[in-house]
Amino acid sequence: MANLMRWRYGETNPVMVPVLSGFVIEIGDLVYLEGNNVRPASALTDQGTLLANQEMFHDKFLGVAMQASLSASTDPIRVATSGVFDLDCLSAAFEVGDLLGSTEEPTGTQLESQIVVGVATPNLAVGRCVKQVDPASTKVLVDLVSTVVRGGPQAAA
Repeated sequence: MANLMRWRYGETNPVMVPVLSGFVIEIGDLVYLEGNNVRPASALTDQGTLLANQEMFHDKFLGVAMQASLSASTDPIRVATSGVFDLDCLSAAFEVGDLLGSTEEPTGTQLESQIVVGVATPNLAVGRCVKQVDPASTKVLVDLVSTVVRGGPQAAA
């Protein structure tokens, strides 16, 4: 995906986190914390199933990249740990309050870095829908909350 500022409104409560050399992060990427470094969702090691990948990403979810990072850079980037973002989604209808989480690429082995899908439980979610989507659309407004920094959706599995 191209660098795309997806933030629409709300406090972003940003943090500055370094990027490990070799990882490319684009503006608008959903990112997670691995050790002391930020990585795009697509870099998460495959856990074998969509649900396991969603839960692992939820557990490490830091927020949304507000700055880009090239492969050779290790400079810290700004990451929004909260706020409402306009994200791509699999075509669906959503109600206000519906839970949304990460989804996999068609290969089923790698998470998408800028696409969400409806999920059934808080332990798979990174945020909630804040504007009804009906009829089905491929865009959704999501109130995202970092699990790592702000204690986002976290019901026990």
